[in-house]
Amino acid sequence: MTNAARQLLDLLDIEQLEVDLFRGTGAGGETSMRIFGGHVIAQALMAAYRTVPERACHSLHAYFIRPGDPKIPVIYQVDRARDGGSFTTRRVVAIQHGKQILNLSASFQVGEEGFDGQHEMPQVSAPENWPDRPELREAFAEKLPEKYRGDFLRERPIEIREVEPRDFMTPEKVDDRNYLWFRMAAAEGQNPVMQHALLAYASDMNLLGSSLRPHGLTWFQGKVMTASLDHAMWFHAPIRFDEWHLYALDAPFTGGARGFNRGMIYNQNGQLVASVAQEGLLRPIRPKGEG
Repeated sequence: MTNAARQLLDLLDIEQLEVDLFRGTGAGGETSMRIFGGHVIAQALMAAYRTVPERACHSLHAYFIRPGDPKIPVIYQVDRARDGGSFTTRRVVAIQHGKQILNLSASFQVGEEGFDGQHEMPQVSAPENWPDRPELREAFAEKLPEKYRGDFLRERPIEIREVEPRDFMTPEKVDDRNYLWFRMAAAEGQNPVMQHALLAYASDMNLLGSSLRPHGLTWFQGKVMTASLDHAMWFHAPIRFDEWHLYALDAPFTGGARGFNRGMIYNQNGQLVASVAQEGLLRPIRPKGEG
C-alpha cells in the first residue's frame, strides 16, 4: 500500500467526540493547499454512516459553503432527521473556525428488490491504453511556476487514466463529453461503507473540468476562477473500488458564471454503480484595467 493510500484511509477513519459529533483530519488527500471537496464529502458521509446501522446510503446532496482550512481538523455534527421503516435521513454540518463549510444530507435504505434497468456503458478504450496521472503530470511540470511543482507532482491515492487527455497549458476547444478510468488498489478488502466513502471522495475529480472543455480552458492558465458549489451522488450497486471504473462525464450547460456537470460511474462489467451531478463557479478572470 502506498503512503498516499494509507493517508486517505486514515483520513476517512474519523474520530467520535460525543454522541453525533465527530472530528476528521483536515490535511492530506488530493492537495496540500486546501481541503479537496471530495475529502469533506467523504468524511461527512462517514459521520452519517456512524449513526445508521445496517442500511446503505443510496443518495447524498451537499453544498460547499466556505473553503476548508487544511491546517486544522473538521468537526462534523450529525442531525438524525428521520429513522423510518425503509429509509433513514441524516443531515451533517461540517464546521471549521466556528463556521459551516459544508452541509450534507444523506438518505439510507434497507435492501429491497425492484425493477432493474440502466443505460449501457459507453464503449471506451481500456485503461491500459492510456498514460497514468504521474506520467502526464511529469511531462507538464516544468511549464508550471516552481512553487506549484511539488504539490502538482506529489503522490496521490487514486489512480487515474484519462481517455484522450488534453494539454494542461494550451488545450483546444473540444466536446464537453469526456472519460477517465480510476481505481484505488488499497480499496481491496475494505467494507461497503469505506467503498462508498472512497468513491464519494473520487467522484469530485475532473467533474468541474467538463465545463471548461468547450471553452479551451484549464485551471493552469489563470483565466478562470473555479469552485465547486454543490455535489449530489446516487449509489446504484455495490462498489469494488480496487477494480477499474469508468467515469463518463459531460457538462450540458454553462452560463451565468456557472457550469453544470454530470458523471456516470460504471464498473468494468458495464454495471452502472453510481451517478453524480455538480454545479460549479466558472468566473472569467479579466486582466487588470478591464471592466
